[in-house]
Amino acid sequence: MRLVGVSGSLRAASYNSALLRAAQESTPDGVELVEGSIRGVPLYDGDVERDQGLPEAVVALKDLIADCDGLLLFTPEYNNGMPGVFKNAIDWLSRPASDIDRVFGGRPVAVLGASPGPFGTVMSQAAWLPVLRTLGTAPWFGGRMLVPHAGAAFDAEGRLVDEEARRRLTRFITGFAEHCRTAAASRT
Repeated sequence: MRLVGVSGSLRAASYNSALLRAAQESTPDGVELVEGSIRGVPLYDGDVERDQGLPEAVVALKDLIADCDGLLLFTPEYNNGMPGVFKNAIDWLSRPASDIDRVFGGRPVAVLGASPGPFGTVMSQAAWLPVLRTLGTAPWFGGRMLVPHAGAAFDAEGRLVDEEARRRLTRFITGFAEHCRTAAASRT
């Protein structure tokens, strides 16, 4: 089974990129978690799309997601919502509209995140739900994973050192992978 994780932050020391790396260490046997990247995705501009086509970074990420069994969105929370750079990347991934089904249609998706604040990314995770519904994904609601006070949960090298958060992450990734297995079996 192949899952794709995408961090919604461009920052080198991003807590969400660190959470993605910790999730890669927490996958059960038989599950691979590949990191996709929004780096290089420009601001969406319909004129650019019309005149130049899709940027290379967009095409690569679309193909990576279209080939996976499940998608994990590692979302930061900015001003009680999703980061603009992450939403922008998803907007590009939905172009052209005729490609939405190939990339997102019926695909199991889970949202998780880490934040320096006391509430984790609860508002950002909620903000993703209408977008995921519009794209026709199959959001997984079997668990919630957020890491509040991320500055204390990760060390200076970006390793998840909060053991309870690591246990919750392992349960979350294992549950999502099982959900993806079940979804794949029901499609065949």
